[in-house]
Amino acid sequence: MGTTIIEKIIRKNTGNLQAKANDIVTVNVDRVMIHDIFIPFVADKFEEMGFTRLWDPDKVVLIYDHLVPASQVDDTRHFRAGNAFAQKYGMEHVHRADGICHQLMTEAGYVKPGDVVFGTDSHTTTYGCVGAFSSGIGYTEMASILGTGEMWVKVPETIKVTINGVLPSNVTSKDVILRLIGDLGADGATYKALEFTGDTVKNMSVASRMTIANMAIEAGAKCALFTPDEKTAEYCEITLNEFQKNLVGDANASYVKEITYQAEELVPVLACPSQVDNIHPVIELAGTKIDQVFIGSCTNGRLEDLQRAAEVLKGKKVAPFVKLIVTPASKKIYLQASADGTLATLVEAGAIVTHPGCGLCCGRTGGILTDGERVVATNNRNFLGRMGTSKVEIFLASPATAAACAVAGEIVSDECR
Repeated sequence: MGTTIIEKIIRKNTGNLQAKANDIVTVNVDRVMIHDIFIPFVADKFEEMGFTRLWDPDKVVLIYDHLVPASQVDDTRHFRAGNAFAQKYGMEHVHRADGICHQLMTEAGYVKPGDVVFGTDSHTTTYGCVGAFSSGIGYTEMASILGTGEMWVKVPETIKVTINGVLPSNVTSKDVILRLIGDLGADGATYKALEFTGDTVKNMSVASRMTIANMAIEAGAKCALFTPDEKTAEYCEITLNEFQKNLVGDANASYVKEITYQAEELVPVLACPSQVDNIHPVIELAGTKIDQVFIGSCTNGRLEDLQRAAEVLKGKKVAPFVKLIVTPASKKIYLQASADGTLATLVEAGAIVTHPGCGLCCGRTGGILTDGERVVATNNRNFLGRMGTSKVEIFLASPATAAACAVAGEIVSDECR
């Protein structure tokens, strides 16, 4: 019997060459990420457990992104707690306002193909874009890892997702993952690994794969995995070793489910209020008036996302009384988009460009909405109260669709711009 990608990673990590789906194993953690919201709780729990040193300070990354800049008085308590913890235990990998944690973890080279990584945020699944087993955990689990360097997990069963063909010009990886979430349901991949393959996937950029891996958790997945290739190697600035090259699901591996899509049949879609699996073709919602558009987040705040939005907006203006908020995912992306003229195009169209960070996605800063307002957004969740009051309607879309809606002042398909 062949092996899945997740089985190969865990076998290599643990040295247990018989490890298979549903086995309980103890993994050796390659890297952890703690974000600003959780650091006070992680710090308290770590010391409550009696630990006096980190198992390896070099493997711990602390990122301030959700609460930067502070929007509430208590936010600064998190900064003080994080700074004190980092200084006390010799942590050097601390990022203050450099961007969103999930962007930085791969962009800054902290995660490599085949790694085992945990973070205090559910969208830690993002790092599967480079072929890493990455998953979100709570602060108690994180404190335990900080002291031991180990974590027990059940080896996930795998759902294989194959996508072949060429995506239509108005369909992006965001439409792909939204379609999959709609078909699986919000709990359809609970504690499963989603393994993506097919020639469509091979032709995707690493940034596009990041979008898919990021939203795998919205179907309940434990992780999402892509086979590392030459694009991965270039992005990670490494030469793939034999183990990394062989992180591909075997033809005779055991999958709990297999799903296949033909790329040409996919269309632009929206996740409609207020569930991520409430998926409808954009054309079905055409004409729905909107008040705001948000382009950014760890899902779609990368350079190619901003460039795609700029292509739609070039020479046009945002509709009257509609706010367009653009938030690059990192400082590096902000500078790249500034250098190549992307930000200038967005600003000329009427966009408000904010500092890199989580901002509106987590409902902290940068465009909170109120009762009866509608927003088309490129982030990953549209739950009640996510971006303001519980009576705000949030529609999730690709950057291309979102930009087209900003121009029209209503929901409109990218192909109709």
